[in-house]
Amino acid sequence: MTTPKFLQNVAVLGHGVTGRAVSSVLRELGASVTIYTTTPNTDGKPENDQTQPTQTGEESRHGETVINGQIEYVLAHLQENQYQVIITSPGISPSNPLYQAGATYAEDHGIGPLWSEMELAWHLAEHLGKDIDWYTVTGTNGKTTTVSLVGAMLTAAGIPNAVVGNVGRSIVEVIAHQDVKALAVEMSSFQLHNTYSVQPVASVCLNVDADHLDWHGTSEAYAADKARVYSNTEIACVYDALDAQIIKMVAEADVIEGARAIGYRADIPARGEIGIVENYLVDRAYGEKYWEEATAVATLEDVQTFAGKTPSPAVLSDVLAAIALVRAKELSPEAIRAGLQNFRPAPHRREIVGEAADMTWIDDSKATNAHAAMASLRGFPSGSVIWIAGGDTKGQDFSELVQKVQSQLRGVVVIGADPTPMVKALEAHAATVPYVVVDGHEDFMYSVVNEAVALSRPGDHVVLAPACASWDQFNSYAERGEVFKEAVARLKEAWAQAGTLESKDTGEPQTKES
Repeated sequence: MTTPKFLQNVAVLGHGVTGRAVSSVLRELGASVTIYTTTPNTDGKPENDQTQPTQTGEESRHGETVINGQIEYVLAHLQENQYQVIITSPGISPSNPLYQAGATYAEDHGIGPLWSEMELAWHLAEHLGKDIDWYTVTGTNGKTTTVSLVGAMLTAAGIPNAVVGNVGRSIVEVIAHQDVKALAVEMSSFQLHNTYSVQPVASVCLNVDADHLDWHGTSEAYAADKARVYSNTEIACVYDALDAQIIKMVAEADVIEGARAIGYRADIPARGEIGIVENYLVDRAYGEKYWEEATAVATLEDVQTFAGKTPSPAVLSDVLAAIALVRAKELSPEAIRAGLQNFRPAPHRREIVGEAADMTWIDDSKATNAHAAMASLRGFPSGSVIWIAGGDTKGQDFSELVQKVQSQLRGVVVIGADPTPMVKALEAHAATVPYVVVDGHEDFMYSVVNEAVALSRPGDHVVLAPACASWDQFNSYAERGEVFKEAVARLKEAWAQAGTLESKDTGEPQTKES
């Protein structure tokens, strides 16, 4: 690989996962790269936007030049050099002095705006002569499931692809090292903020709810960055046909001439939409005669292979969005069906972890905000859900969430170092729904699952969708989900043993109600 002229001398803001991946690829190209940071090296943990002065000086880690120290020292070093491009990590917010200094430098030196990793990836693909179809996905919730579905469908069609971006894999490393023909790209609002040139073949914003306001400043700014996913779209701007805010984004998007707006709904689709007719997922948006006829591309049974007997509205929405994206390049119904049948959700995202105590147990520990929890809980039969909720609230008010999901609830098990916010919302807006608080004693998650059993009836669903971050009791949402799965497995084993003993005592099989 040779160094493009515009990438000979580059500054990277942030020394987390993104900063190191970008630096590694650029150094392979022969570029001179300097990383600037005012936070300790995170060594794989998510970047943050806190300015915490550490030692003053120059470090060399992972073979990189890293300028790390007091903000005054870092900014002075930045000004002393000549850079063609400044790339910012997603964890460095616009309010961070380091970001502001980088933006000022770029303006003063006439080098254009700051770049995201996504922006770099697009230019890198052009430089390497790689013709890659980008399918871009953003939204407050559902991004990872949707891009993973797109990847599964592309794989089933035999198209070399990678699922990249905010889902965890570095897009610049994939473009530099893999021979792919398509990318399913999960784009956070942070990444979109500094992305300008990407031309996706199809794009979607799944939903928007107030989130990351500490980074964006206002809900309007957050939504505006989400809307950027539609910019420069070539074929299909995909949208939820019932979401007025997303429809407005599509209407106002600056797209490539000829791009179409393609809606989806979990109902009978209108012309130009993907939807559901009886047992079939159907396409009335693509094909030579889409205005006259629909094409069946999959069945609900295909979705049930990974979503259970009663797929939630959120899962169906993600599936329909994925279908709308891949049909932009006329992916066959056979590939879509095979992709659905082979798909398995990423861990802790509406993951069915087992059947135990006559109930279905679902791990959606990734539901770390109220909007995500609402998506998990809505759509279940009335009074059939035991909800496990609570944790680090991040200052959220749960009143609206509880109001909207209370009809689905049979009971609630509240966790978290401070259960007060969730308890207050339940008492104010779901007074008839019983709840129990489990404190954080050792092995408390096993108590949680047993309390869920006590609140339940056969056939219910127990859903871990905490609506909160995990940091008050766990290291991550993934750890919280794993502890939950382990507790469910122990419960299942205990019930199996108890059933065996009761059968021996009575000579008859025992049920939960007997």
